[in-house]
Amino acid sequence: MTTKAGSTVPRPRTDHRPAPWVRTRLRATPLAALLMAALAFVTVFLAAAFPRAVDRGADDALRRFLHDRGIPATSLVATTAAPARGENAGSLDSVMGKLMARVGRDLPIAPSGPVYGMAAKNPRQMLNPGLARLSESPPMLGVLYLHAFADHATLTDGAWPGTATPGEPLPIAISKAAAETIGIGLGDVLDNGEEVKGPLRTKVVGLYRADDPDDPYWSGLPCPTRACVEGLAWKTSGIADGTDLDALRTWGREGSDFWRMPLDTGAPRADRLGEIRDTVGSYLAGPGATALIRDTGRANLTVTSSLPGVFTRATARYEAAAPLAAVGPAGVAGVATVVLCLAAALATDRRTAELRLLQARGGSRGGVLKRLLGEGAVTVLPAAVLATALALVLLPTPRWGGAVLAAAVTALLALLAFPARAALLWSAPFWSAPRAPGGRRRVVGELLVLALTAAAVAEVRRRGVAPAGTGVDPLLVAAPLLLALSGGVLLARIQPVLVGRLAALAGRRRGLVGFLGLARAARDTSGRRRPSVLPLLALLIAVTTAGFGATVLSDVDGVRTGAARIAVGGDVSLSLPPDATLPEAFAPAAAALPGVRAATGVWTETQTFIIGTDVDSTRVTLVVVDPTAYAEIARTLGVGEFDPAVLAGTPGGPDTPVPALVSSALGQKLSGRPYRLRTPSGGELLTTAAGRVDATPALPGSLQPFVVLPAGPAAARLPELKRLNGWFGVGDIDAAQFADLVRDRGVTSAVGLAKVIREAAQAENRGPDALPGGYTVRTSAKVAADLAADPLQRSAGRLFWSSVGAAAGFALLAVLLTLLRAAPDRAAVLARLRTMGLRPRQGLALIVAEALPQTLAAALGGALVALAAVGLLGPAFDLSALVGVQVGDRLTPGLLPVLLPMAGLTLVVCAGVVVETVVSGRRQIAAELRAGDQR
Repeated sequence: MTTKAGSTVPRPRTDHRPAPWVRTRLRATPLAALLMAALAFVTVFLAAAFPRAVDRGADDALRRFLHDRGIPATSLVATTAAPARGENAGSLDSVMGKLMARVGRDLPIAPSGPVYGMAAKNPRQMLNPGLARLSESPPMLGVLYLHAFADHATLTDGAWPGTATPGEPLPIAISKAAAETIGIGLGDVLDNGEEVKGPLRTKVVGLYRADDPDDPYWSGLPCPTRACVEGLAWKTSGIADGTDLDALRTWGREGSDFWRMPLDTGAPRADRLGEIRDTVGSYLAGPGATALIRDTGRANLTVTSSLPGVFTRATARYEAAAPLAAVGPAGVAGVATVVLCLAAALATDRRTAELRLLQARGGSRGGVLKRLLGEGAVTVLPAAVLATALALVLLPTPRWGGAVLAAAVTALLALLAFPARAALLWSAPFWSAPRAPGGRRRVVGELLVLALTAAAVAEVRRRGVAPAGTGVDPLLVAAPLLLALSGGVLLARIQPVLVGRLAALAGRRRGLVGFLGLARAARDTSGRRRPSVLPLLALLIAVTTAGFGATVLSDVDGVRTGAARIAVGGDVSLSLPPDATLPEAFAPAAAALPGVRAATGVWTETQTFIIGTDVDSTRVTLVVVDPTAYAEIARTLGVGEFDPAVLAGTPGGPDTPVPALVSSALGQKLSGRPYRLRTPSGGELLTTAAGRVDATPALPGSLQPFVVLPAGPAAARLPELKRLNGWFGVGDIDAAQFADLVRDRGVTSAVGLAKVIREAAQAENRGPDALPGGYTVRTSAKVAADLAADPLQRSAGRLFWSSVGAAAGFALLAVLLTLLRAAPDRAAVLARLRTMGLRPRQGLALIVAEALPQTLAAALGGALVALAAVGLLGPAFDLSALVGVQVGDRLTPGLLPVLLPMAGLTLVVCAGVVVETVVSGRRQIAAELRAGDQR
């Protein structure tokens, strides 16, 4: 339009510009959007964190397992016969460089580096008079050349060996500790009894000390740093020069070149273990071995390693522990899914009127769902991205695919839960009344859940765990969840009837609070007002997961303690070096220590033979013990239990048989007839099998036939059996106090070996308070602690308790969401009751009475389901991986491990209900009293 002055007046716009949907909705309910973002953040963070924690635990367990195996077991060792002549240190260096050029490219080599050299193939005796002997066998000497030996040892006396002079003894250097133990002096020419003089003898030109005896450089070498016991003889190795290795080969009749390449045990990853196994296998027998022969020019080069077996055991341990470790996170996933669905139901209830209005005004389903997805994307996706990034940063590990996938699935569930629930609401006409839950669809769904659970449990019990190499068994992990889901289905049917009966009983009594609370709980659980199966299911899954996992860990602790006791032979045991014995006064003094419940000295002889029967010349292990104490120890350990009256000796002469316990297989061969035992000294003893046992605490894990004799009757007929070469006992025994007793009264001065070994121990700088060499005190507590220190077990325990905490948090959130969902109706009821004289404390009691039945029902139902899960699925779980040793025990139901998590979760939920009521209930009631009922 134009005015007279020619100016133009703008016309008002007639088109409609709707307000931005997402921004308007977020501004209208900022608290709801913030809470949804927080829920998505926590859920996605846990979904991304659990796979990362599992990966870190698997890597740490693998690396610790490899490290504990030691350098010899985790190395590739290339060996070849030494050339007939002309070899020196330079040729060994050249081969080492070629080996490392190929092997080091495919496998991570330890920073300590390779060790290589030449070893005389045949050690020789040292027949010089005056050298120490453990028995009639003379000490043995080996000779080595080691590359970079001087970098790891310090010369203490003499000089480093040089080139051998033709016709003269081979110059060597010997460890000073070994020289003092055996009695070798500087300048000694060691006589090996050969008639031919010259290079077949050795001359000690220097003494050295290892800079660090624990250096990996010395691992697996034949005693170069000290004297060690091999059989019944001392043995050590001397070090020769590398300029002329022909003399060393001549001295040993043959020579063996070796190159040891240790694997870096801190580098392997659990997910790439198969690749490393294939690479190692190629170098042992495959294309890699052929390439090494071609590169080095050594046609007889062979590579050996224990790594394939080590990798196999590591994989078996991980696969056995994986299902147990996955049960906890699977339970958290189930509870988190329930909570997300419950949050979606709460949002749908809050916005039902809005969605119905949009439907009545002609809004399309696709358009509305698109806008709801936009709302969720603004709140959920940024929180999910931040949570995923935080999990990746806080739990670093090279693998990220599983964590990102789990986070994406969780974020997608959080994003789609509310639009999916809105779509179900949209499917009903807006003029129809809300449909009550239940009907045929619910029955069909419940029957399907029960059928799946029965099939899963039956299949797990039929076949056990999945075969090795197939990864985590999904059926074994899902079975406890399916049992919890079935328990929730049954409980949802049973609870309304029980709570309704309780409400009817409460209505007959004086007082209104209990009746109203139970009546509202019965209506809520029956589905006539609002469904509450989801919070019930969340609580039940949390309690089931906690009870099942707690039972696993409790059984593992108990089995580990029992396995440690069996391995030790009691709670404390003492073993002695060869040919050493205990003084007669030691056993009574040890039995008198505080805490000793039962103890016995023992004489064990492995070279005893049965003579004069059908099983003539059968070698057995003879065990001589006090029968009464031995029976108590066997009963405590649960191994080889028997009645001590079976070994009660009868007075008589040499022709009266001594009653004996024999191993089961041996007892079947003897058929109850008397037989004679012949000891290594030539003594004979007539005995008879008075009983059979499958095992004995004195010989843990032994498969050799054994005979157990009572000490009194056996020593009366054969005095040599009165000696003691071991001791074991049960009770609360102080290990330090027992070790002091061993030092003070356990080492007999009558055996020269004890003195020799004690001096060797002092030469190794073991300290004045250490036990003499060969004297070993073992305790079941220490063995159990060593087994429990396995990172695989610690990781599984941490993962389980983290899962329990997360599940408890989500279960509490489910209850709080339920309270929040019913808050308007509850506030209206309480406001009306307040006008009728209801006191605030009674209002709080009413809310607790309304929430408590569901909590208690879920807790008790979860405990029963946990016990059922242990009973039904226990035989399929192998506890060996978590115990640390091979055991035959399986999961067994126990009340205490289930009751403690149940009580803890119940208290947490009840406390949350009280806090929520105190904080928000009063404000809601006040608002209702001011505004009245607006619904």
